[in-house]
Amino acid sequence: MILFYESEKLDDYLLELTEVNYSNPIIRKKADDLFNPSRTEIEKARIAFEFVRDEISHSWDIKSNRVTCRASDVLDFKEGICYAKSHLLAALLRSQGIPTGFCYQRLMLFDTPEKGYCIHALNAIFLKSLNKWIRVDARGNKEGIDAQFSIDEEKLAFPINKGLDEKDYPVIYAKPHPKIVAVLKENTNAIEMYKYHLPESL
Repeated sequence: MILFYESEKLDDYLLELTEVNYSNPIIRKKADDLFNPSRTEIEKARIAFEFVRDEISHSWDIKSNRVTCRASDVLDFKEGICYAKSHLLAALLRSQGIPTGFCYQRLMLFDTPEKGYCIHALNAIFLKSLNKWIRVDARGNKEGIDAQFSIDEEKLAFPINKGLDEKDYPVIYAKPHPKIVAVLKENTNAIEMYKYHLPESL
């Protein structure tokens, strides 16, 4: 898929934001723990991705009511839905000077169109050494989901079924989409939010 950039300026994909608060002490400490300065950007990107994928629980998978949004809170509580996990991955990588953006998919919420649709979040990472963007999905693996870090062929969590009105949005956003931030701010119960309040389109 051909990806489009919300901004032509790579520096916009390094900005600190309310949701991507990488100067927060808890983010800085985790970055110090994860990243050896001698590691390449690709190694750092893989380490950060696998940490968020494997060590931060998806709220739905653990049936937690907690809603997290800011990267520091996601890390502190070690949980969040895909939106929140994408904020943390961006924070960790932007702290290392690695441009990181936000991408979205429209998916069936459960297993049939009748059960509704939702927006799913993932990340795009710009690797300067390869001069290209790659997409990764740190949602968290479980039975039937096997997302991996790959610099060649995408290995995302969810294949898109266009025949059932699912879609890949081709834009790499420099900031989390306003609809995504709004739903996290407006809800206090992650399970209820996941079932009934996730946006169905951007």
